Amino acid sequence: MNNIFPVITIDGPSGVGKGTLSRRLAKILGWNLLDSGVIYRVLALVALENKININHEEKIAALVDTIQIAFINGKNRFVILFNGKEVKKNIFTENIGNCASKIATFSQVRENLLIYQRTFCKRPGLVADGRDMGTVVFPNAELKIFLYASFKERRSRRLHQLHKKSFSVNFRSLLSQIKERDERDYNRKLAPLIPAIGSLMLDSTHLSAEEVKAKVLMYIRESLVLSATVLYNTTHNQG
Repeated sequence: MNNIFPVITIDGPSGVGKGTLSRRLAKILGWNLLDSGVIYRVLALVALENKININHEEKIAALVDTIQIAFINGKNRFVILFNGKEVKKNIFTENIGNCASKIATFSQVRENLLIYQRTFCKRPGLVADGRDMGTVVFPNAELKIFLYASFKERRSRRLHQLHKKSFSVNFRSLLSQIKERDERDYNRKLAPLIPAIGSLMLDSTHLSAEEVKAKVLMYIRESLVLSATVLYNTTHNQG
């Protein structure tokens, strides 16, 4: 597909800083934001709340037509709206994340979501965060970034993230779920987690979120593929 508006994709496993980077870039550029992981998590939550078996591909695929998600990247707060109401922290539990990873292996779900995810590509541009944004959803994106980090660092970040959201965490269970999700994401037959050809490969293990942002902004400026206005924004709006 050819994108009507410019797209930057950010792919990688959990715990590498994709979400933080995506939100910061979208704010600096003044672009729209797509967090595909949130969409899968919302689907998982809706399925569980409606007592739909998480392994029932057809029923879960049908849920795609019932959801409307918006990402509000405000000045002081990032808000996710699901069918017009703010999504609370319950979609960020490890259980929901694991269920989301399972339904992401379903071809019918991915096919339905492919169309929906592409609707986020609107003026003036889009920053898309996920696991197959650069390989499948937006293969013609202007810029593609693949973030990765050591398992130890990712585990530590995820633990901190969950504690920050006031979730009680079973350490061994967390390790098991991260490994299980990695195995599923990297090895699924449909849209596995792999770097898109031409991606900037960035190891965030020993980098702060601020350092990751600075490196990516430098890459955006040096790539010389975006408009003069966008390049100006990356230099003068470092929020």
